[in-house]
Amino acid sequence: MRNTNAIMRASIDLPPVAVDHDHVTAFCPAYRRAMELIGRRWTGSILRALLSGATRFSDVTAAVPGLSDRLLSERFKELEAEGIITRVVTPAIPVRIDYRLTEKGRALHDVILAVSTWAETWPSRSTCPTDHGASPAGDRPAHQGTGTAD
Repeated sequence: MRNTNAIMRASIDLPPVAVDHDHVTAFCPAYRRAMELIGRRWTGSILRALLSGATRFSDVTAAVPGLSDRLLSERFKELEAEGIITRVVTPAIPVRIDYRLTEKGRALHDVILAVSTWAETWPSRSTCPTDHGASPAGDRPAHQGTGTAD
């Protein structure tokens, strides 16, 4: 199994450290910084779209319903400043601009996948139906109950 702590630390330019996986401390500055970065509104969805193959601005807006052009532009600038994505300009008529994950950005793959798995396994009561059409209550694992109010 891959060391997700090493992946997270690499994704925020911190040196690897030995971590006791049996004990989680109450505060870790590196963890706080990473969560602030990837936990900003829409950032996780943008990263998921990029990880799924979207490269153009319009690809990402199409993949993430409700994301405004202004906010996507802002998030792209933040992710580029953090070294998570790179902006590739191809001279053509019209100019083509692609956004690609850097090695640091690709290192977030397992993190985004883990959050996606958790979200699909434990949907909140206010989430939209999943791709397979079930209602939020119906999406809960069988061991969690019948979907009625607890």
